[in-house]
Amino acid sequence: MSNTIRAGAAIAPAILLAACAGETVWPPSPWPTGSVTAAAETVPVGTANADAADDPAIWRNPADPAKSVLLGTDKKAGLYSYRLDGTVIDFVPAGLLNNVDLVSLAGGTVLVAASDRTDAATPAIAFFTLASDGQLTQGPRLEVGSGGSGEAYGFCMAEADAAGQLARAYVVTKQGPVIEAVIGGTAQAPTILSTRRFAIPSQSEGCVVDGRTDMLYVGEETVGIHRFDLSQASPAGELVSRADGTALVPDVEGLAIAPVGSDGGYLIASSQGDNAYAAFALPTMAYAGRVRIVDGGGIDGTVETDGIEFAAGSFGPGFPDGIFVAQDGDNGPDADGNATQNFKLVRGDALLAALRGE
Repeated sequence: MSNTIRAGAAIAPAILLAACAGETVWPPSPWPTGSVTAAAETVPVGTANADAADDPAIWRNPADPAKSVLLGTDKKAGLYSYRLDGTVIDFVPAGLLNNVDLVSLAGGTVLVAASDRTDAATPAIAFFTLASDGQLTQGPRLEVGSGGSGEAYGFCMAEADAAGQLARAYVVTKQGPVIEAVIGGTAQAPTILSTRRFAIPSQSEGCVVDGRTDMLYVGEETVGIHRFDLSQASPAGELVSRADGTALVPDVEGLAIAPVGSDGGYLIASSQGDNAYAAFALPTMAYAGRVRIVDGGGIDGTVETDGIEFAAGSFGPGFPDGIFVAQDGDNGPDADGNATQNFKLVRGDALLAALRGE
């Protein structure tokens, strides 16, 4: 595996060791970090007093972008759909879902899928379809590995790259390997046409496919971000940004693409160890900036973010130029004193401006 490092190679901050557990504890990044506030937040997920909300996805309604739909997992209970003001549209009690993604198919059907953790030994994908009004319809659960392959953890999707396919799905197993599953059949009755595996040395979760270049990015939590060229028959990972406490403070969690042009824009990563988000210029992966979501406008900031998502384009007057969504690991207590988790929505243009220090 190549060790191309383009961010943080020159700075090695001191590492503090937690005396009680031997856990590596990193100080905050020494690099300048901008700030931005959320424009909206979702109703908290139903599971309180637990690490529950995890990963978002966004469907842009082409007929009425202001009526686009946000999806979010409660990894203890199922899948939510939300309006852009954060109110709940629908909830499917689908069990232990971790990460979620979607693709729009020919004819307008929206295929939604999530990593299913019901069986800790055998990875699986849970399928749904999404209607334009935000209603979810639950589909089948399909296994993508034999017993011993490991728990389905991270998840992302890409559009089909050949006739007869619906989409391609990527299941990041908790124990290491990433499984690519080529999806066939119909949105209501999907099938697994084929699979292949990519090696990751240790626990990983966040992943995203840049459909413009057919590159898969995977976050190895304590190590950094790997890139796989999916056009190759047997792609080998390239470590393109190391989590050394500068740009990225471990754990590396959610990943998202903010696209510009044919191959430009940014890869954004959740730098969970210091409650920030780091951006890298595409396609070079040169470091581009950092930002935090802070308190403001009556909405609290984010901490310990797991999943993130970025979608380009207009989403109506509230989000005129892109939208960024981040899971919030501590949304504070509700009216009954229960700890809650939810998702924060940020204007895309505001986030990118803060990343660039504007």
